[in-house]
Amino acid sequence: MFNDRLLLIATKHEKSKVLAPLLERALSVQCLPLSNFDTDTLGTFSGEVERKDDPLTTLRKKCMSSAEAHGVDLVIATEGSFGPHPIYASVPANDELIMLLDLKNNLELVARELNTKTNYGGAAFSKFEELLLFAYDKGFPQHGLILKDRAVEFSLCTKGIRNEMDLQQSFKQLKKYNQSVWAETDMRAHMNPTRMEVIELAAHKLIKHLKCECPHCKRPGFIVKRYTTGLLCALCGSPTPSIKSEVKICDSCSYEEVNLLDANKTTADPIYCLVCNP
Repeated sequence: MFNDRLLLIATKHEKSKVLAPLLERALSVQCLPLSNFDTDTLGTFSGEVERKDDPLTTLRKKCMSSAEAHGVDLVIATEGSFGPHPIYASVPANDELIMLLDLKNNLELVARELNTKTNYGGAAFSKFEELLLFAYDKGFPQHGLILKDRAVEFSLCTKGIRNEMDLQQSFKQLKKYNQSVWAETDMRAHMNPTRMEVIELAAHKLIKHLKCECPHCKRPGFIVKRYTTGLLCALCGSPTPSIKSEVKICDSCSYEEVNLLDANKTTADPIYCLVCNP
């Protein structure tokens, strides 16, 4: 399906350095860099351009717009979100989506990597010494920083700061307009090696999805879409909230396949039973 085809990597932030070798090796494609489409028009991490749509819709628009601008039918892109982990709210997380859009074969495949490996953070500083401690705690200078005159509704913003001289100069300049300066991690991929690692993990996951063919129509992307609960309690035999099976679904032909999550685990521990342990 992909052999010898041109694959556009829709990014302006050097993600192709990580993605191109993986995709060319796994899919036998020839990767093209983005040239004349600015993905920042769909939203920026620093806040100059608000992301108006949800991450998946934004990612789809990024792929479609890039494909149209370059006249290609095969494109890949990523979209990252940062904030509290959906389960462990006190822990910051990088939620990375990666999409392959194949217009020739009417195929859209998405993989997600939710990872707590991130340096995401921000704070206000009135003293440069405190800012410097924050910077090095966040992986500076390998990881870039952004300085603003305020966190929101800012008018001045310096991005991509990666050395102490520029950091101090920007701090002094912004300090003229406010008692404190807002500092935040630069989450753009080319300024954030940690995020680039998460993007690489997402790419591996997408490649794995692409190699999972539907047994019915032979299209890629036959992956687990949901889980079913109801594993029986080992003591009383009642259904429990424990996961019993996984359901693979083909987006192309809607074929489904249900498999036990663990063939060797046919019952659940009574500790998870709402009858034995209400």
